Amino acid sequence: MRVLFLSADGFEDLELIYPLHRLKEENHEVYVASFERGKITGKHGYSVNVDLTFDETDPDEFDALVLPGGKAPEIVRLNEKVVEITKRMFEAGKPVASICHGPQILISAGVLRGRKGTSTITIRDDVRNAGAEWIDSEVVVDGNWVSSRHPGDLYAWMREFVKLLR
Repeated sequence: MRVLFLSADGFEDLELIYPLHRLKEENHEVYVASFERGKITGKHGYSVNVDLTFDETDPDEFDALVLPGGKAPEIVRLNEKVVEITKRMFEAGKPVASICHGPQILISAGVLRGRKGTSTITIRDDVRNAGAEWIDSEVVVDGNWVSSRHPGDLYAWMREFVKLLR
């Protein structure tokens, strides 16, 4: 499967790097999209290569989506192409994984009404106001959406996402 990550500078390092490598272990092709090609750097100084710009990204070319947290989602969600990619993939029923602040992108895409999920507690009210039931759990699976709260939940998040991809 071809898995797309949407992120930018300021991502939570573990929330992008761990799933990137975990999905490679499962023999999935992983691609990171951002505002421009080159590298993006996380909050703790780790960098990853950017394969595509948001504008170059065709959601029909990907089978699944990962939305890491940190400070990046707050800026990424302002990009209209990101909102379009996210909305199309989510509504097409493709597997979507979000963690921490990642659901901010889903909120901007307007896809959470009637869904169940989790996030960092600091955006709990935003998730609820978007129409989702917020659950304080290490991982919540609701159809094609797998969500977790923070880096301490990474193992459960990827365990369930990998199951969904199989």
